[in-house]
Amino acid sequence: MTTDDRSGGGGAPRSVPPSFTPPSGGSNRPRSTDDAIAVGPQGGSGSRPVVPRPPSPSGDRGSGPSRIVRQSTRSTGEQKVDRPAQAGARPTSYPPAGAGASAEPEPTRVPRRASSTPHSSAAQGQPRTAAAPPPGGRQGSAAQGSAPQGPSRPSGGSTVRIRKGRVVALVLVLVVILLLAWPVGLIIWANSKIQHVDALSGAKDTSGTTYLLAGSDERDGTVSEDGTSGARTDSILLLQQPKDGPASLISLPRDTYVDDIPGHGPGKLNAAFSYGGAPLLVQTVEQLTGMTVDHYVEVGFAGVEELVDAVGGVELCLDYDVDDEKSGLQWESGCHMADGETALAFSRMRYSDPKGDIGRAERQRQVIGAIADAAITPSLLWHPGTQVDLITAGTDAVSVDEDAGLVDLGRLALTFNRASGPDGVTGTPPISDPDYRPGGVGSTVLLDPDKAPQFFEDVMNGDLKAGSTVGGLN
Repeated sequence: MTTDDRSGGGGAPRSVPPSFTPPSGGSNRPRSTDDAIAVGPQGGSGSRPVVPRPPSPSGDRGSGPSRIVRQSTRSTGEQKVDRPAQAGARPTSYPPAGAGASAEPEPTRVPRRASSTPHSSAAQGQPRTAAAPPPGGRQGSAAQGSAPQGPSRPSGGSTVRIRKGRVVALVLVLVVILLLAWPVGLIIWANSKIQHVDALSGAKDTSGTTYLLAGSDERDGTVSEDGTSGARTDSILLLQQPKDGPASLISLPRDTYVDDIPGHGPGKLNAAFSYGGAPLLVQTVEQLTGMTVDHYVEVGFAGVEELVDAVGGVELCLDYDVDDEKSGLQWESGCHMADGETALAFSRMRYSDPKGDIGRAERQRQVIGAIADAAITPSLLWHPGTQVDLITAGTDAVSVDEDAGLVDLGRLALTFNRASGPDGVTGTPPISDPDYRPGGVGSTVLLDPDKAPQFFEDVMNGDLKAGSTVGGLN
């Protein structure tokens, strides 16, 4: 390469840039232009492409040496002029040396919104690096130079959902507490209202669980045809839950003849109640049946009216018409819903019944069974007011032995329901004479002396046929 080629075709030879150090360790600059190493492509004609130079400070491109002079404020003494940065504009940048005029400009960036408080970099005209604004053109508080805000709160919908969830959870907890507390409180309250009476004899236990139910009817100042006065038992029921076998509900006719009432000699069964109340009645029944009474329940028939009304009435059935003056019952053949007053007359009626005392015992079982069915119906669980009315009427009308409580009454009701159902046993003991007159006690009901003992043993052990009606007149 010649000196002319390196100088661009004319004028003085161009100085060699300090880009080569000889291996000999001499001067840092070559001694002559011939010692310089050519850089760039070399062809046959060997002309090197001319790189455009920036104009000289004087504006004269042809005069003076061809050496590139770097402009600097330090060398010229000029002061740097800061141009005010325009909002959203980047300062102009020159292409790097050697890029040529064909260098492509940088892609245009989205300008940022001018800040209300200029930053130091913007004041100096330098570009500021920041993320592009989000879609919609809304800027955050930090990009605008404003004070940072606290953590964002959850949206209104989320807050409402959270509050609704807490309310639902609280309601469920209250419902569970109420469902648990109501029956417990009801049992405690009802148990405190039960009336107790000294009735059990303390005799040796027998198989199964034996309940004695007595329907009392107090008539102060009146005397019956057999000469007894005061309280009477219009209904005496023997309820047995054996260890194995069907439950039994046996009606003991109130006029059943008893050879010996303890301390009083022969008489009718209900006379024992008139003579000595519940304790003497329990002893007399145990002597007659050979079964030890585990629990005693006395129902005042005056309270039957309130019990029936408390459950909203009961359905009773009778297959003949009745117009009985003494009991006040007026009935058309068939089944009808009866209120408390009608149910009480239904259970008392005797003289218009073709079967007499046996027929009345059957109707009394029907009334008690209807009350028991209504009292344990599942729908009653959703009527707290009815529960309170039923317990109030029941505890006012019922007296139990000293060992019995509300739980025992519940078991009694379940046993009564089983005995009255299709798999239970109902009836009376075997009867040999419904109008037995031994003298001195009026008309009585004589049990069969040969069959009765075995009958009561079968009741106690659950040996009677399920779903059968037993006893009656032979």
